[in-house]
Amino acid sequence: MTFKKFLVLSLMSGAVLANAQTKAPKNWFHLDATNDKYNGLSTEKLYQTLLKDKKSQTIIVAVLDSGVDAEHEDLKDVMWTNAGEIPGNGIDDDKNGYVDDIHGWNFIGGKDGKNIHHETLELTRMYAKLKGMYEGKTEAEVSNKKEYKKYLDYKTKVEETVEKAKTSAAKYTEIRETMLAGADKANTLLAGKAINIENIKALSEEDKGVARVKKMMLGMLEEGAEIKSMDEVKAEVKDQLSGAIDHFEAQYKYQYNINFNDRALIVGDNPNNSYDRYYGNNDVEGPDASHGTHVAGIIAATRNNNIGMNGVADNVRIMSVRCVPDGDERDKDVANAIIYAVDNGASILNMSFGKSVSWDKEAVDKAVKYAMEHDVLLVHAAGNDANNNDEGGNFPSKTFEKSGLFKPKKATNWLEIGALSFKGGEDLPATFSNYGKKQVDVFSPGVEIYSTVPNNEYASFQGTSMASPACAGVAAILRSYYPDLSAAQIREIIRGSSVKSDAMVKQPTKGLKEGEKAPMVKFSDLSNTGGFANSYEATKMAAVTKGKGKKTAKWRKAAATESAKIVRP
Repeated sequence: MTFKKFLVLSLMSGAVLANAQTKAPKNWFHLDATNDKYNGLSTEKLYQTLLKDKKSQTIIVAVLDSGVDAEHEDLKDVMWTNAGEIPGNGIDDDKNGYVDDIHGWNFIGGKDGKNIHHETLELTRMYAKLKGMYEGKTEAEVSNKKEYKKYLDYKTKVEETVEKAKTSAAKYTEIRETMLAGADKANTLLAGKAINIENIKALSEEDKGVARVKKMMLGMLEEGAEIKSMDEVKAEVKDQLSGAIDHFEAQYKYQYNINFNDRALIVGDNPNNSYDRYYGNNDVEGPDASHGTHVAGIIAATRNNNIGMNGVADNVRIMSVRCVPDGDERDKDVANAIIYAVDNGASILNMSFGKSVSWDKEAVDKAVKYAMEHDVLLVHAAGNDANNNDEGGNFPSKTFEKSGLFKPKKATNWLEIGALSFKGGEDLPATFSNYGKKQVDVFSPGVEIYSTVPNNEYASFQGTSMASPACAGVAAILRSYYPDLSAAQIREIIRGSSVKSDAMVKQPTKGLKEGEKAPMVKFSDLSNTGGFANSYEATKMAAVTKGKGKKTAKWRKAAATESAKIVRP
């Protein structure tokens, strides 16, 4: 599932709709702790010093995601274009098995151009599979006790979530309507007076809707927002609460609905055959590319063009490989997306998605090993559940399910990324970020990240989905300016050069009640490096590291035109 931006859902307790944290500069993730007082990537400092007048090599970064708006004003000049294809002629000119794959490929689309938008969760699919085997049976009647217990666990989770989602959707709908009515009443009470802190504080709170709107407006005004009319307030209410309602409706209508199956109607493949390669279409944007476009902008939005924002890396081409719906991605699509990106010359893959269970981990593991064999770096988001990934599943993962006696048990080309807040101090890790002393490698900026979204627009999202491409951007700088460094070396450089901290911080913790405080832990205990990514420090280390990747660099250059000859897993 794409780790979507966080909605302000604290309204269940009547809190304000306004942002829960103080605003950061839009470019904070580029800033430097010493020069600018923000724990960003030090990108601007890097370009002004170590990389000034230094030449680089163009590299391809694949964004495995929900889709990318290839025509965006800040991305159109950095999109990968398949030189072996003639656009729109309906012919597989480069004979790689994919027709008119100009900017990448879409593994969740059909031959007729239709696309999957919503999907079930993997947990739902596992429940549906086991339900046919165990429904109506007792533990005494089955031989596979372990699998039966999984069935009961999935059943409980699915059914309880559906009921909670229905209740939450109804509650948020009621709150939205109450607040919209409250905004109208507040407007009447103001009687033409200016919308400022003094006049809003004077509003009566006898009406519940007015009280909620009053609290929200005070939060916005105290943050420095200018509110010109009550219509602006109503638009904000609709925007944020409609998003919450959509979120919960998607849960019970699609994600946890065992009877929902758009895959069969749209793609028409066998989703359980992970080694079927050639399906989908060339629509790399899809029905909702907000997440993937945001990710792409963080990595490589055109720098210094006086438009929108700057990406981290300055000599990159973005390949869009669509494999993530609104729901859980399928292992078949993830494996094929990795292989496609490797075959077509990508040297870094960003994967801002994840799920709690895996249908066919072996197929994904084979694709990861394929990428490892061909010197391709994989950067993956750790997740947004405030979980310890050492204790629970977060897939895909760097640990292989099966490995030979003398073969690696973990991917040496994998970086697992937690999310860093701009606040610093005890609030250094993002409150939502997953962590893990064994599983998570480094943290990277992931709160209030301003980047591209479809239709030439920009927005601030947060999540490890944003932290991962920020770190992938650092990796792209290193691969671009030091092309002889291998993927494994880039991984170790980013880990080794990370800025270390033993500061006591709030451990990301879910389910805290009002007034309850998160436990305090050392930041160094939240990942295996105890640090956060920094482009300046990484480049200093890269400059004195002897490269080992010359052969694989040549392979990557030839991959786009020779992919049909490659033996794939």
